[in-house]
Amino acid sequence: MNQYLSDNLILLLILTLWTIPWKIYAVWLAAKRDQKKWFVILLLLNTVGILEIFYIFKIANKKWIEVRKDFGKAWGLIKK
Repeated sequence: MNQYLSDNLILLLILTLWTIPWKIYAVWLAAKRDQKKWFVILLLLNTVGILEIFYIFKIANKKWIEVRKDFGKAWGLIKK
């Protein structure tokens, strides 16, 4: 495998690992808040987490401490 392909695969892996948790959390919040348009937009568009982070902090008005707590619960790091 050449170096260019190897570097691109590593970058793709990093972006994927960054994007997936944000996307899951944002889509979950939109569904929980019964915001169907946001749910579809967040589910279909891939913005490498940018739109998801905007939705979480600006539209859903979540604070960083709430996001950390929810992520901790999701990963089993914090008991409910």
